[in-house]
Amino acid sequence: MLPSVAANPRVTVSDTSTARPPLVERRQDVRNVAIIAHVDHGKTTLVDALLRQSGEFREGTLGQDLVLDSNDLERERGITILSKNISLPYKGTRVNIIDTPGHADFGGEVERVLRMADGALILVDAFEGPRPQTRFVVGKALEVGLKPIVVVNKIDRPNARPEEVLSETFDLFAELGADDETLDFKYLFASGMEGYASDDPEAREGTIAPILDAVLEHIPGPEIDPDGPPVVMVTSLTYSEYVGRVATGRIVSGSFRTNQKVVLTRLDGSLTPASITTVELFDKLGRVEVPSASAGDIVALTGLPDPQIGDTVTDPERPVTLPRLAVDEPTLSMLFTINSSPLAGQDGKYVTSRNLRDRLQRELQANVALRVDETGDKDSFSVSGRGVLHLAILIETMRREGYELSVGAPRVIDKEVDGKRHEPYEHLVIDVPAEGVGGVMTLVGDKRGQLSEMSAGAGGLTHLEFHIPARGLIGLRTRLLNATRGEAVIHHRFDGYRRADADVPGRKNGVLVSQIAGKVVGYALFKLQERAEMFVSPGDPVYEGMIVGENSRDNDLVVNPIKEKKLTNVRSSGADDAILLKPPRQMTLESALEYIAPDELVEVTPKAIRLRKRHLTENARKRDRSKGNS
Repeated sequence: MLPSVAANPRVTVSDTSTARPPLVERRQDVRNVAIIAHVDHGKTTLVDALLRQSGEFREGTLGQDLVLDSNDLERERGITILSKNISLPYKGTRVNIIDTPGHADFGGEVERVLRMADGALILVDAFEGPRPQTRFVVGKALEVGLKPIVVVNKIDRPNARPEEVLSETFDLFAELGADDETLDFKYLFASGMEGYASDDPEAREGTIAPILDAVLEHIPGPEIDPDGPPVVMVTSLTYSEYVGRVATGRIVSGSFRTNQKVVLTRLDGSLTPASITTVELFDKLGRVEVPSASAGDIVALTGLPDPQIGDTVTDPERPVTLPRLAVDEPTLSMLFTINSSPLAGQDGKYVTSRNLRDRLQRELQANVALRVDETGDKDSFSVSGRGVLHLAILIETMRREGYELSVGAPRVIDKEVDGKRHEPYEHLVIDVPAEGVGGVMTLVGDKRGQLSEMSAGAGGLTHLEFHIPARGLIGLRTRLLNATRGEAVIHHRFDGYRRADADVPGRKNGVLVSQIAGKVVGYALFKLQERAEMFVSPGDPVYEGMIVGENSRDNDLVVNPIKEKKLTNVRSSGADDAILLKPPRQMTLESALEYIAPDELVEVTPKAIRLRKRHLTENARKRDRSKGNS
């Protein structure tokens, strides 16, 4: 057991200093660069080109494109979920590249990892221009004083408008309050897919080397105090089953070595003695263990007892506490509970509440934006995060690992400010063809959204910006895409807490609920589809209380989806007509979570996603309604 602070006379809270160590020089053999962009602006593809340009990888060594999208979900969805670090040697300099998520639900990762960088490659799509997440990350980059390099990417697109996009990016910097020096940023035009970059927007050949050259020339090396006490702030965490939590951060001063005695300064000001087991530096696509690392290096440390984001690892003799990073508060919660349906246990390996609790606790080791709370029911947990996608990624990961669970409808997390209830609001941006503007305005208005800006956008689209309660976004994306025939481009980001508005209308249609267990019969669906849109196909297993379709009216309807045609020996005209069935609606996990009402659950197994009522029997649902519950 580690000694307590009181047991170590050299380690006291009063010894700490909250001032940053003096920064006396710049290190020239290292560059720490964050690469940030809006979703689908080509960030990961550009990193692939930089990896190949470095000359450190033989042809075929990288194995695949989108190298940094290392897990299946990132590759399938085309988004970066987890921040990652790689290191490239280039012209005698080690270039540490920090890849960051581009989706608003993972914006908390962006804020933290920017603290490890001295500059930023800001990617902007040559057609779309700056988007909501671009504004968010540029603002954060300017707040922490990063030196920007703007890369107008995808200039090989047929409808690219690189010079206009560069002008829009300049305007964005000005709006965000950038000073004259920052406004004089270096810019390049590039195609990550084709692997070239240039100062000339008309160039369509060459290599990606100008980007790396610009990094060496325009982004400064890290400021360090090599002779000061060892100081590093924990800015990101990963979890290993072998060594536990791995703390990553940039060394501000001094150096760290294997088996070194250190202390962790905690949120409450206390100090926890520790010993570093290993020191690792990022090298190419992985990490290598080294005897020591010095100021300016981005380092991974193991052996620390329960490190947290924002903790400072420092010297016991001369402890220094850096200004702490704030972790984003969750804005949305869901109920996670065991799968209690009659079909439970048929697909998954992990089905008990103990399995569920252990898995959520393990997730907390690395997913610092997540919160898990007890509910009073031993089989249920309240899990909170930054958005539906944030929690859906966790659920999808669990089902692929063999877990079965049921998940309740998303609920926003309110705050009380000065005795008044406040709720999270989002900044919603929609680009839509002119003929779809009316439908968008109606749908967003119904969800208490307020129009803040309307202008002509790129490519003949109309650009709309709204402020909308976060609860109004639940289920809105699907309706917008349906109303605009899939042509709307929708983005949103957290905008802060405001006074709670009036109630937001829920789902307008009721559902069809199975009254019996069995396998779906085509004859029954043929009769039901006249009044509903079905979620199931012939042969699918159903059970009492399972939702099998959406009613055309606003009430729930109990139906028999396994009813067969009665057989007689009497022939009649039309009795043997072919049954024509409409294709069922296929629900993704996110669309299912956004669709369900408060009295419903999504049943998630490795092989299936089903919708069900929280109470499976009609009598139980009636009793619940009589008590005034949802």
